[in-house]
Amino acid sequence: MRKADLVNKIADKTGIAKVDVLVTLEAFFKEVKESLADGENVYVRGFGSFIIKKRAKKIGRHIKKNKAIEIPEHYIPAFKPAKTFVEQVKENVTSLNGVD
Repeated sequence: MRKADLVNKIADKTGIAKVDVLVTLEAFFKEVKESLADGENVYVRGFGSFIIKKRAKKIGRHIKKNKAIEIPEHYIPAFKPAKTFVEQVKENVTSLNGVD
């Protein structure tokens, strides 16, 4: 599903104009990005958490030059789904596949 599909579904279910849904969705994405960039995690109860993960320093390899390079520690954004979200996906996907 793409962002446009998501906007269409939300607009159809809520009756809100697609433009307003798009603006709201973009504002949500922007706030999540800014919060993570400021070092603050975002928690959405029942859905999940947008968190910052710390990657430790490690030694990598530059393939073309065949040299070891040091990759410094850095931070990356990550999403950790809520337990209820994970359970709902597991139930629905197994029922779609016919596995019980």
